[in-house]
Amino acid sequence: MKKFDYSLNYEELDLRKQPELYTVGRGEQGVLMVEPYKSEILPHWRFKTPEIAKESSQKIYELFLEYKKKDDFVGMDMARKFLQMGYTRARRYTNHKGGRKYSKEDGSILPYQNDKVKAESAAIFKAQWEIAKTDPDYVKMKQKHREKYESENAQEHG
Repeated sequence: MKKFDYSLNYEELDLRKQPELYTVGRGEQGVLMVEPYKSEILPHWRFKTPEIAKESSQKIYELFLEYKKKDDFVGMDMARKFLQMGYTRARRYTNHKGGRKYSKEDGSILPYQNDKVKAESAAIFKAQWEIAKTDPDYVKMKQKHREKYESENAQEHG
């Protein structure tokens, strides 16, 4: 599996036009960098309350489906990353008031809490993320993208 390429000038690139430059990477890598998707999805990304999380995750999943209709794997993967990030960030706020995990003073892990509201927001995003990442078309398109653009053979023939 190829690592996400942080060296590209994402502010200047349109990865809808150049999907071959996109690397899936691990987890949420590049989620706040890859355009035009970041600008299309980020305004809808919210998790403060379960109601907001539900509306946000549904809108992002709708974008996922729109990208799917357009055969736009990069868009689908970016929507999947935003759903995943909704889950991970809401979990961080569940466990740590203010979302800060480490102490500014000494870097130690701050005390855990259990914010039930944020936990519910996290669960909403997790459910939507699971639907997206297991979508059969997404799974096939991800494999095809990796074989075409991210495998060692792709580098030789690219």
